Amino acid sequence: MSPGGAGIFGTNNSRGTSGVGVQGNGPEAGVSGWSEGGIGVRALSGGVGLFAQGGTNAAEFVGNVQVKGDVNVTGDVRLVNADCAESFDIAVSDVAAGSVMVFDEAGELRPCDKAYDRKVAGVISGAGSYRPALILDQRDTGRPRLPIALMGKVYCLVDAAFGPISVGDMLTTSPTAGAAMVAADPEQAFGCVIGKALAPHVEGVGMIPIFVSMR
Repeated sequence: MSPGGAGIFGTNNSRGTSGVGVQGNGPEAGVSGWSEGGIGVRALSGGVGLFAQGGTNAAEFVGNVQVKGDVNVTGDVRLVNADCAESFDIAVSDVAAGSVMVFDEAGELRPCDKAYDRKVAGVISGAGSYRPALILDQRDTGRPRLPIALMGKVYCLVDAAFGPISVGDMLTTSPTAGAAMVAADPEQAFGCVIGKALAPHVEGVGMIPIFVSMR
């Protein structure tokens, strides 16, 4: 009788061999596991619970992956999305991605509404074609929360009414709600720069990609 009523159970007390061995020479999986409401494949060991070695990808997951414990990586960690963000409590519920946000007196975030505001926190991640690659501090505080880009590339709402924006221009908060403007005055801009423009914008309000560089 197999432990727990397993469909297939294998045991081997000798060294260098497996309890169950499967070899597949076709394009499909050597081993497949499926369960309705349970665990498709379970691996338990006093050493390595599951070992996977592949020519292209050793393991591929479709869906969410939850890890209870540490993750040790000896190679590179490659994230396909654009920025590193952190979640903050938001004082308003209808603010859009790409908006420039500042801290209020309660420590929550709201859209900026004045020029050169040193309470600036950053830009809400997720606008345009960019998505956050990493989000810190994702927890339930009982308040609406959104990710603020800390570094990397993000689309940002800008207003050229206060001066045309060229590639490489420093950006800061503007009087237009949630929008950045060109930081034309270096003295006022100290402590409230959001980042650098990665595309020009010469008229009206719109979205452009920026490189986040808070200072």
